[in-house]
Amino acid sequence: MKKDNLRDQYRVNEKIRAKEVRLVGDNVEQGVYPIIDAQKIAKSQSLDLIEISPNAVPPVCRISDYQKFIYQQKKRQKEQKAKSVKIVVKEIRFGPQTDDHDYNFKLKHAKSFLEEGAKVKAYVFFKGRSILFKEQGEVLLLRFASDLESCAKVEQLPALEGKKMIIMLAPKKMGGGAVQKKPLIKPEKNEE
Repeated sequence: MKKDNLRDQYRVNEKIRAKEVRLVGDNVEQGVYPIIDAQKIAKSQSLDLIEISPNAVPPVCRISDYQKFIYQQKKRQKEQKAKSVKIVVKEIRFGPQTDDHDYNFKLKHAKSFLEEGAKVKAYVFFKGRSILFKEQGEVLLLRFASDLESCAKVEQLPALEGKKMIIMLAPKKMGGGAVQKKPLIKPEKNEE
């Protein structure tokens, strides 16, 4: 059985340690009450006293059914998780003397990644003495950024971190704030 973090997060009824609490909710007159009176009000309505904000002075409590309250909190968390945007970062690796064919191949992949909405982290990896060609690596990354200028914006200019020179590119937003995607055109079949 999986442990329920929400159940442990809130104090209920007799577990509330404050001397007085602020009551909020639909079925109660809002205000500050001694803890004993707040518990009596909750008991008279056959509901639970739930401490929702323990750090406030005085702590804020709600009178509600505890099971229903936990269910609503889980539902709210699930909705927030569904709305959150997951950022995907794709990496593209170059050498300091990358050939044109390899460069164009990687450029094509970077364009497809950007059109899908992913960020691209392109880097030149310097092996051994190739660190002497730092300028070539920087030129290569700047050329890469300028070739992708139509569909990407530079988030981080080329910077040397250890043996890697890194540039970060993010997809450009189009018109309505959405990332431009490839049109899905299916060829029509003419049957006669």
